[in-house]
Amino acid sequence: MRTHPVTDFIANSAALCDAVLRLRGHALVQELGRIVRSVTGSPLGEYLPAEAASLLTRLPAPEIHAANDAPVPTLTQDIWFDSKYFGRFTVSGRLDYSDSDRQHLASLATLAGSVLQVHSLAQRTTHAYSQVEAQLQHQAQILDHIHESVVTMDMSGFILSWNKGAERLFGYTAVEALGRNILFLYEDEDMGFDDPFVEQGGRLMEVRRKKKSGEVFWASLSLSPLCDASNRSVGLIAYLTDITERKMAEERIHHLAYYDALTNLPNRTLLTKLVDQALMVAQRSRLQGCVLFIDLNRFKLINDTLGRKIGDALLCEVARRFRTVLRDQDLVARLGGDEFAVGLFDIGQHFEASMVAQKLLATLNTPIIIDGHDLRVGGSVGISVYPQDGDDAETLLRLADIAMYRAKQEGGMGTDGDHVAFYSQDMNQGMQERMRIETGLRAALGNGELLLHYQPKFCIENGKIIGAEALVRWRHPVRGLVPPADFIPLAEATGLVVQVGEWVLEAACAQARQWKDAGLPPIRLAVNVSAREFTASLPGRVQDTLERYGLEPTWLELEITESTLMHNIDRVIGIMDRITAIGVTLSLDDFGTGYSSLSYLKRFPIDTLKIDRSFTIGLPSDANDCAIANTIISIAQQLKHKVIAEGVETVEQLAFLKNSGCDEVQGYLFAKPLEAAAFEEALRANWAPGHAHRAA
Repeated sequence: MRTHPVTDFIANSAALCDAVLRLRGHALVQELGRIVRSVTGSPLGEYLPAEAASLLTRLPAPEIHAANDAPVPTLTQDIWFDSKYFGRFTVSGRLDYSDSDRQHLASLATLAGSVLQVHSLAQRTTHAYSQVEAQLQHQAQILDHIHESVVTMDMSGFILSWNKGAERLFGYTAVEALGRNILFLYEDEDMGFDDPFVEQGGRLMEVRRKKKSGEVFWASLSLSPLCDASNRSVGLIAYLTDITERKMAEERIHHLAYYDALTNLPNRTLLTKLVDQALMVAQRSRLQGCVLFIDLNRFKLINDTLGRKIGDALLCEVARRFRTVLRDQDLVARLGGDEFAVGLFDIGQHFEASMVAQKLLATLNTPIIIDGHDLRVGGSVGISVYPQDGDDAETLLRLADIAMYRAKQEGGMGTDGDHVAFYSQDMNQGMQERMRIETGLRAALGNGELLLHYQPKFCIENGKIIGAEALVRWRHPVRGLVPPADFIPLAEATGLVVQVGEWVLEAACAQARQWKDAGLPPIRLAVNVSAREFTASLPGRVQDTLERYGLEPTWLELEITESTLMHNIDRVIGIMDRITAIGVTLSLDDFGTGYSSLSYLKRFPIDTLKIDRSFTIGLPSDANDCAIANTIISIAQQLKHKVIAEGVETVEQLAFLKNSGCDEVQGYLFAKPLEAAAFEEALRANWAPGHAHRAA
């Protein structure tokens, strides 16, 4: 029996390991067959893999014989490892095999089984890894080709993955971002990762983030939990999309909805929201709150005269000045037109609001220079107080508006004075009456409820009627004759005075035409023109009306007040020149009550100065009234103007005026305002031959 040294067995064992690691298929079978023949010293020997060995066990084994026809011995050894069958070693060709041969064959089978097991596991692992790697590559391709930015991070915020979308969005490559904490992308935000949403996921929010370039943008952020195989949260998956353009559009829409486009102040809608929020705080803190309603004086005149561009610039400057005297926590808004509102909600006493109101009005004392125009505006302020007047924004604004009208009335409706008033119940009642009158007056214009009365004007020298002042009256279907003091100031405040003035001019000319057709001699009918009517369109309207009724200009006189003349003198004089060019005379009403300058007066193409009744009433007992009346008469004579005094009610007043050189008078001493028929009758009687008025 041949022996086999240990060194040969070790060499063959190493060869077996090397073959399993390097070879596959038929080459491996051939090499393992060679090794088993070498180990056993057999001329015949082979390795049968598990599949082939299993097949042979089902077939009858062939008998091998030697030359003398004796059976040849065969050794077989199955290869197992941990109950797994890997095949069989078979050797033959020797006449005998010792126990040592069998042990070597068994040892070789054991070694082969262990090596094949390790190789099998390695193959399966490699295949599984290849599959996982392919799947990961597939998923990475999907993530990289979607537009959305996808970032994963651990529970501490350190970035685990970073797709191409994230590279495009933030400008950082994956190499630059991986391993860094997500906070490096934040813009002044401090968000933790232990919120309850981590377990459920799906939280959607809008956040500000920072790009590599330093640009800050708005992003839509959705966070979902990143879980391990046991479904435990181990991090976060963040999905981000740039929504900067959408946010900018939303901000523009929000700004248009809640801010005044001209002054950039909050509008009424936003003011209401902010006031209601502030009232809740004031209620908890037991503080008082106030709402101030501010209406500018003289703005409409400036806007109508100089144009909207100047008016807009004026409003912007007023808004800026208001803001400079208010605290950061105070609210200021533009409600529309020339109306502003201020909210004060951390004051201890309501009288503090009046101090703020005076500060606001004081900002208007300094002239506003725009395009070379020296503009002066005032204001009227109404104040409502929380909680005594109301507990919500709409109520407080409404009541402050009512109080503002009271303030304007106290200063004289449409005048230049700055006034402040608090709301009270009698204000509310007065406002309700005002609304009823305003509504009724609008209806009166269309329902034929307005009519004219005519107050005769007399020549002081001979007592003859030389004209009349056309005075509008309102005959209400229920209330009867409404006093002019009840609706004329309201018409001035609401702008209805323009429509009323147009109606008066039309009605006066229509009546003059009737008197002309009846054969009466021409007399001057004086029509009052408000400041709102005194625009560039007035001369054309007057001429059209005269032509339509076929009247000579001598039938008409326009009475204007001093306040009308004191804004843009050159423009006013231009309008006056166009009127006098038609042949219509001008009378300056209420002379001495306004702010006329004698240097301007000599430039005005007027025919008559009218002494206001406030100066006539004290004649001849009041020395001041006498001095004023004498001065006006003297000025008129120097400027070659006629003078008429209104409100003459006593013989003593008449005598003083006649002695002072006054030309004309009107008043109850001579006649009250008469309806058209009564005036025509008085006119015919006055002009009858031989008639002499007692005033003569």
